[in-house]
Amino acid sequence: MYHHIDNNFGPNPELDRKIWEQENPADPSTWQWTSADSLFLKLIEECHARNIKIIIDGVFNHVGTTFWAFQDVVEKQENSSYKDWFVIKKWDDPLTSENEFDYECWAGAKSLPEFREDENGLVEPVKNHVYAIVQRWMDPNQDGDPSDGIDGWRLDVAEKVNIKFWIEFRGWTKAINPEAYTTGELWWEDWQNNEMVNAAPWFQKGAFDADMNYRFADAVKKWVIDVNNKISVQAFVDSLSSYMNDYPSENVFVLQNLMDSHDVDRLGSQIVNPDNWYDHKSNPGQNPDYNVRKPNDEELVIQKFIIGIQMTLPGAPMVYYGDEAGMWGGDDPDCRKPMVWQDLVYEPENSHPFNKPRPKDEVIFNQDLFDWYKKMISIRNENPVLSLGDLNFFLIDNENEILGYQRALDDDKVIIILNNKNESAEYELKLNKSLLDVENFKDLIDGSEYTNSNGIINLSLQPYQIMILRES
Repeated sequence: MYHHIDNNFGPNPELDRKIWEQENPADPSTWQWTSADSLFLKLIEECHARNIKIIIDGVFNHVGTTFWAFQDVVEKQENSSYKDWFVIKKWDDPLTSENEFDYECWAGAKSLPEFREDENGLVEPVKNHVYAIVQRWMDPNQDGDPSDGIDGWRLDVAEKVNIKFWIEFRGWTKAINPEAYTTGELWWEDWQNNEMVNAAPWFQKGAFDADMNYRFADAVKKWVIDVNNKISVQAFVDSLSSYMNDYPSENVFVLQNLMDSHDVDRLGSQIVNPDNWYDHKSNPGQNPDYNVRKPNDEELVIQKFIIGIQMTLPGAPMVYYGDEAGMWGGDDPDCRKPMVWQDLVYEPENSHPFNKPRPKDEVIFNQDLFDWYKKMISIRNENPVLSLGDLNFFLIDNENEILGYQRALDDDKVIIILNNKNESAEYELKLNKSLLDVENFKDLIDGSEYTNSNGIINLSLQPYQIMILRES
C-alpha cells in the first residue's frame, strides 16, 4: 500500500493491521494513520529539526502481486472494479483446471504487474490514486504547510512511464512545496550495448529536477577505477562535459551524482573489479571471475579519491548507505547487506557463493574511511562555491594523469587538483589569470600552505591525492 509505512517498521504491527481493515484503500477519506506511519512522521519532524531533508521512493510503474487492487482483480477477474488499472492479457476460465490469467508486468517479472497507461500516462483512476498519495506524504495534515511532510521523490523506472505523467506529477509536488525535489531513475537506453539514457528531454519538458546520474558514475569509473580500459584525463573531462552540455544548468547543479546504489555493485567492490562495463558482470552469478573480497588499503585510498571528486563537482552527491563504513559487495543482492554499525560485532566473511577460495575478511566499521567522508562533506557544506560555483577545467595533463578545475561563485574561487595515479609527483601548477594576484593558498583538506611564486605553485602530490586550494 502506497499510503502506509510497512507495519513491520512500526511499534505495533498487529494494531496497524486492524487499522488497515477499517479502511477502503481506494477511498482516501477513510485512510487513517498507523503506528508505523506516525513513527515515520516523527522521523520527518526530527530530521527537519536538524536541517535534513527526506525524499522517498515512488514506484508508480508497477506494483507487487499483493497490492490490494491487483488482489481484487485476481479474485474477481472481469468483475473487479480495478480491472482497468492493469493490462490484462487473458482472464482465467473457471471451467478449466488451468489458470489462464495473464497480465503485463515489468521486465517480464510476474511478481510485478504494471499499471495501465494511455496517451497521457497512467490511466485516470490510477493517476488519481497517486495524486492522493503525493498529498498524503507531502502535507500530512493537509493544512497547506508542507513542513510536516517529505521533501521530494525518487521515481523508479521513470523512462517506463509516459513523460506527460511526470510533468503533471512534478506540477503536483511544486504546488504543495515549491522547494520539492524530484529525481528520476533514468538509466539505460540500451543495457546490452552499454548505452546510457540522455535525460535532456525530461529536463527540457519540466518532468524532473534531476536524475540518478549514472553517467557521472560511468565517467569516474572509466578514469579512476579501470586499468586496462582506463580513459585519459581529456576523455574524462569530455564525458563530464557531455552531460553538462546536454542538460540545462539548473538541472546540472542538482543532478544526483552517485557511484553506486541498490542496483549495482558497491563502490569498494567496483574498485576491486576494474575493467567491466558499469553494471555489467558485477557479481559472481554474472561473472565467475568476480572477486568478492574486501577492498585493501590501497583500494580504499582510491575510494577516498573518488569521494573527493564527487564532493567537488557540480551536482548533489549521493552516498549509498554503508559505503562510508567500508561496506563492499557485488550487484544485487550482495549490495543490500545489513548496515555495519560501530557498536556491533560481526562474523567475518569467508564463504564464496560457488565455494571458490577467498580470504577471510573481517567485517568492521571503518572509522578512518568514515572520517574522510565526514571531512569531505563538511568541506562541501562549509564552502558554497563547491555546490553553486561555475566550473572551469583549466588543467588537463594526460601524460601525468593530473586534472585541475576551478569552482567560482562571484568573488569566491577554489581550485581542485587531482593526481590520478599510484605515484607521487612534484608538480608546477601554473595559475590562471583570475588567481595571479593571490599570494597564498591553503589546502582545505590537510591545512598545508602554498605560496604563489610568479604565477606558479610548487606542489608535492601523493598517490591519488586531491587538493582543494583557496586563498588563505
